[in-house]
Amino acid sequence: MDPLAAVIGAGLVVVAALTAIWQARRARTAQEELRRVEGELSAEQHAARHDHLTGLPNRRWFYGAGAALVGTTDRRPLIAVLVDLDDFKRINDTFGHRAGDEVLVTVARRLAGVVGVGLVARLGGDEFVALLDPPPGCPDRPAGNRDGLAETAGRITEVLSAQVPVTGGWNVAVRASIGVVVAAPGSDLDEVLDRADAAMYRAKAARLASAPSRHDSPDSGGWFAADEQRRQVRAVAGDAVTWSAR
Repeated sequence: MDPLAAVIGAGLVVVAALTAIWQARRARTAQEELRRVEGELSAEQHAARHDHLTGLPNRRWFYGAGAALVGTTDRRPLIAVLVDLDDFKRINDTFGHRAGDEVLVTVARRLAGVVGVGLVARLGGDEFVALLDPPPGCPDRPAGNRDGLAETAGRITEVLSAQVPVTGGWNVAVRASIGVVVAAPGSDLDEVLDRADAAMYRAKAARLASAPSRHDSPDSGGWFAADEQRRQVRAVAGDAVTWSAR
């Protein structure tokens, strides 16, 4: 065999091997870059749809998903809940913004625990919203709807009435007003939330009417005295039933 041909052939083999190695490395780099871009895109999409503090869906995502959910006609009635934390600014002013954030995160977690597989979101600031199925055993008729509203209102006031431990060793009792209404199949989300908002403001008026006139002090180790805590969380279920935390 011609020595020159042998050298050329060996050189071609080496070049082919190096080319294959380079192409494999390039493919791996492209795959890694693709995974990185996909991860960043997924993170950006999640951030665009969720509240950065509580991790709950945000207003934009809720209005899209909620409108489709309540507008469905082939389903049972849903229960819509609107929660407003009253005098929340006082928590920030008294205990600091870190404590205020801790209260918001705790409220979000407790609401999510009640809602379960339903939809709960932070609308912004100190306002939360939820759509959930009626409690098990509630029939799809007016009396069953009223029972479901009352039971749901009672469960939410119960979990929100529990004090929240915050930075500094304080135990903060949350002030909240809650509106609970039925969302019939094929409803309009804005109309449902308007009714929930009206119920929430009736709860707010009932809470203010029964609240103590003096200013509360954190000196005793909690924002509110134990015998006053029951008056801090009120819910109006539908048009008639008013619940307060036990």
